[in-house]
Amino acid sequence: MMTRRNVLILTAISLGVFAGAFLFPKNISAAALQVGATAPAFELKNIDGNMLSLAGAAGEKGTLVVFTCNHCPFAIAYEDRLIALANEFQAQGIKFVAVSSNDPQIQPKDGFAEMQQRAKEKSLPYPYLINEDGSIAKAYGAARTPETFLLDKDMKVVYTGRIDDNTEVKDVKVHDLHNALTKLVQGKPEEIDPKSTAAFGCTIKFRK
Repeated sequence: MMTRRNVLILTAISLGVFAGAFLFPKNISAAALQVGATAPAFELKNIDGNMLSLAGAAGEKGTLVVFTCNHCPFAIAYEDRLIALANEFQAQGIKFVAVSSNDPQIQPKDGFAEMQQRAKEKSLPYPYLINEDGSIAKAYGAARTPETFLLDKDMKVVYTGRIDDNTEVKDVKVHDLHNALTKLVQGKPEEIDPKSTAAFGCTIKFRK
């Protein structure tokens, strides 16, 4: 007969295996845009109600496209860090644009009105665009929230993947995105290392 202690141990192991597969995928998605590729253009509705294109959101030195959302606990965990990065680097010529590609019919918390409310609550310093059919995430090969694509001034991908290596700020050891942004500002995108990392977080809820 299985004891309560054994049940707890088996449960912990099962959860650990699941979390590892869910949050920290071993391989970067083969479908994701490769470094050096030209980023697909898009035009989506911003939380202010106006349409905004990738070209219209672009910065002088580059553009960060980040796929995120309202409801995902990992997107939420990284939200303040993303805002801080925007406040640091947008003044240096790299503009940020956030895209939510979750289907609101699957995840109602990611509806347009909810996005507007979230942007107001957090005073987001960058556009927050809705892509409810998921077409833009699919074009970029994005699979998780948050997942980033850093583009140079010519819309070429110079970095893709995670923001850093830990959802807990105090435990972060590698600031991947900050390092990539710094190199791009310095005009040294070839020195970004690594150029691709595996994004971790919630899967994008694509329309069926």
